[in-house]
Amino acid sequence: MSRIRNPKFQAKVMSATDAAAFIKDGDNVGVSGFTGSGYPKEVPGALADRINAATAAGEQLRVGLFTGASTAPELDGALGASGGTSFRTPYQSDPHMRNAINKGITDYADIHLSHSGPQVRQGFLGNLDVAIVEVTAITESGELVPSSSVGNNNVYIDCADKVILEVNSWQSEELEGMHDIYYGTELPPNNVPIPIVRPGDRIGGTTLRVDPSKVVAVVETNGADRNTPFKPLDEDSKAIAGHFIDFLNNEVKQGRLPKSLLPLQSGVGNIANAVLAGLLDSDLEGLTSFTEVIQDGMVDLLDSGKLTVASATAFSLSPEYAERMNENAASYRQRIVLRPQEISNNPEPIRRMGVISCNGLIEADIYGNVNSTHIMGSKMQNGIGGSGDFTRNAYISCFVTPSVAKGGDISCIVPMVSHHDHTEHDVMVVITEQGLADLRHLAPRKRARLIIENCAHPDFKDALLDYLERAEKTANSLHTPHDLREALSWHVRCLETGSMRA
Repeated sequence: MSRIRNPKFQAKVMSATDAAAFIKDGDNVGVSGFTGSGYPKEVPGALADRINAATAAGEQLRVGLFTGASTAPELDGALGASGGTSFRTPYQSDPHMRNAINKGITDYADIHLSHSGPQVRQGFLGNLDVAIVEVTAITESGELVPSSSVGNNNVYIDCADKVILEVNSWQSEELEGMHDIYYGTELPPNNVPIPIVRPGDRIGGTTLRVDPSKVVAVVETNGADRNTPFKPLDEDSKAIAGHFIDFLNNEVKQGRLPKSLLPLQSGVGNIANAVLAGLLDSDLEGLTSFTEVIQDGMVDLLDSGKLTVASATAFSLSPEYAERMNENAASYRQRIVLRPQEISNNPEPIRRMGVISCNGLIEADIYGNVNSTHIMGSKMQNGIGGSGDFTRNAYISCFVTPSVAKGGDISCIVPMVSHHDHTEHDVMVVITEQGLADLRHLAPRKRARLIIENCAHPDFKDALLDYLERAEKTANSLHTPHDLREALSWHVRCLETGSMRA
């Protein structure tokens, strides 16, 4: 049976090549996709083919590209490699797109995920010419059943002049009913409070709405989401998870958290997934999650009964778990809620419900400032994603990282971060495999000694303490003492020699 159950949309079925022809030079294109889930599988590749052909013919075809977050090689990879992306926002993780950004071929605006949709609505990013959105099915009445991510899809469908739909039969039809699409968001001064009190609250419908007159093409596909497998848990990841869980247990013991904690947020990646795996082996029960992605560890927590409900905007599952979710989506429908990212990452419910955030980083400095985005100050890695949405508004904000990188040549604890994403004012807890630093209530100099003692790798601990003690003697103030001649010398040494080691 066809997934396109409305005859008006059935009449617009065409090839990806024909659909891509609706996109013109200079267009801004909003596409579905969030952490490798729910992105269009064929039209972006057809667009990249058109760009490559135009370049070979001496013509120009370049577009601005808006997504929910990172996508996959078929989208960011193909368009990044083509050189045809003039602008990219809000988050990416593909090596070809990253290369285009760092070479200056593609302008990149690293926008908080909760801000990206509203900024499109407000017109801050220019006109949105085309939306390309993957869906699971089109209902008899012409509504759209979302697939494995929601992201900014509702915003792009509403704001775009033209809409191209990809109907992907690989996505489970049993996803229908898992989504919560809230249409109560307005622009100021007409915006109203979001009526979410608990993570599992449903406040909208289960489908996306679209004006049929804007739909110019429907493309039938059957392609799997391209998610990356998680690495096996190593001893460092297990140690980080252990420190985090010990911290949560102590907060319960001290009466600062209830036994079922407060809603949990987990960033993307191997360490974040390891923390979730650690929760599975803990004594904690009755947990909830209000986050942006559902990873393998969260599915295991749901299966164990330790996690009662998970609210997010997308899946970020390994191929094995993606197949598992596809086969058993009906059994998860009442325990998983997939929302638009302007709701999943919205600061107001995050603050009100008291979310406990846990995100990764590239480096932290001795005072608790965090760099999440740049390598050695200038080179963009992926972007800030949703980490700022949660960190700034969390009940308790935590960051996790190994203490060293690049085989021990780079310390992830440095005298001064080479790029600031999260300031010391927002970072409460820093955790490495070495230990945990609870920075709450501490003045900067006490923060510095605690981070060095508890979190720095032994190979760099003495050098960090030496820097701090010399800065205390030479700085113009003892509040946050820095030797500005040396604060970034570790990064300079690494750029020159490949190592931060003296």
